[in-house]
Amino acid sequence: MKWYALGIFLFFTNTHIFSEFCRVWEIPGKRIEQVGNYDVGIVLGGMFEYNGDLDEISIRRQGDRLIQAVTLYKTGKVKKLLITGDSGYVTNRGLHEAKQVKELLLKWGIPEIDILTEEKSINTYENAIESAKILNEYKEIKSYLLITSGIHMRRALACFASAGIKCESFSTDLYANQTGSSHWDQYIIPNVDNFNTWNKLFKEMFGYIAYEMKGYI
Repeated sequence: MKWYALGIFLFFTNTHIFSEFCRVWEIPGKRIEQVGNYDVGIVLGGMFEYNGDLDEISIRRQGDRLIQAVTLYKTGKVKKLLITGDSGYVTNRGLHEAKQVKELLLKWGIPEIDILTEEKSINTYENAIESAKILNEYKEIKSYLLITSGIHMRRALACFASAGIKCESFSTDLYANQTGSSHWDQYIIPNVDNFNTWNKLFKEMFGYIAYEMKGYI
């Protein structure tokens, strides 16, 4: 049992092993200069937490979605941004992400006319359904760039396609090394943070299967 436990520990804390498994699942990223031009960039929620003490949102790793989205907007790759999602918490913790991110974008100088929000959804399936309702009101919007984490992109693309919104992907905060190579320390030094990243990968895989079983995708 000790050797069995040690083997499990070494396997699930090895960064290179996780990267190789994740590379199969993640939708690869692109350089911004490789991206075409789109009418709207759809930014999925799940980027922020809410700090009740300071009465402000606090960014998480997935906040790379917003950084990349703003860069795409500023470089002219997308004409508008659609922020989708309210809060995935079961209880009210003060987070109303789409609304609060819009306020942040306005502070950053992005014109309100270029910011759309979908403020009802609480999961990826609802992100797609509710976003489709909004986008269908804008006949001039015909091309869509979906901006979310690479590990989440596969399920998100399927949901939006099922909702009738055919998107191109722009993956952010990637976990896998897309070239398949790693630094020497990633081959041999255990990293307990990988337990969390494995959890994210399993969540997406089983989430995709669950969505298929429910008929969401």
